[in-house]
Amino acid sequence: MAITLKTPEEIEQMRIAGRMAAQVLEMIGEHVRPGVSTEELDQLCHEHIVSVQQAIPAPLNYNGFPKSICTSVNQVVCHGIPSPKKILKKGDIINIDVTVIKDGWHGDTSKMFFAGEPSVLARRLVEITRECMMIGIEMVKPGVRLGDIGHAIQQHAEKNRFSVVRDYCGHGIGRIFHEEPQVLHYGKPGTGTVLEEGMVFTIEPMLNAGSYHTKLLPDGWTAVTKDHKLSAQWEHTLAVTKDGFDILTLRDEEMNG
Repeated sequence: MAITLKTPEEIEQMRIAGRMAAQVLEMIGEHVRPGVSTEELDQLCHEHIVSVQQAIPAPLNYNGFPKSICTSVNQVVCHGIPSPKKILKKGDIINIDVTVIKDGWHGDTSKMFFAGEPSVLARRLVEITRECMMIGIEMVKPGVRLGDIGHAIQQHAEKNRFSVVRDYCGHGIGRIFHEEPQVLHYGKPGTGTVLEEGMVFTIEPMLNAGSYHTKLLPDGWTAVTKDHKLSAQWEHTLAVTKDGFDILTLRDEEMNG
């Protein structure tokens, strides 16, 4: 499948969807605490997207996914399914992944949250994962290859003694949830797709505290670390501009900070 370049007008439409996805993460933060179920978090996000934003939660019924957000706790790498049985405990880390469809365009972003005070290792893993995402984003401009971005992310992760998940990656996005190109978070310099103005894709590295190997649970969605060690992920949607990048899913805390 070819990569579809977006016009400036289409990117502005995507910015609206991206901003909405960011606002869901801003809204849900105060609710992430010990004792809350991931099902409750899903219901709050669903209600906000559908009733307040008059938008559509993209994951709901996407290839059979049963909920409106993904909630990936501790050793869950990605695509965790919210459940009334999954109650957050003190020290848990959780990735909340939100994709909103507004007027046919997707905005996709995720953030790590702490339920109470995390362990030193958990906090470090979360911080280094965010750094990896930002290292990748800040390299984006026309002429750069995706392999260079993947390599830089991998180097920073491994220098900090974390591993980069190989089985899941970032992706092009627009009117379709997952388009070309695939954005790997590891790689060889000088390889991969050359970036062009108008490309829109996600950078969403997943880092593990142990090995990078994952396994899929019988539900067909939930990916966990094979060694049961912690995993973290952050995600933004961004557009390639004529001289750099434009993050379409910025939260207020990032704009002001």
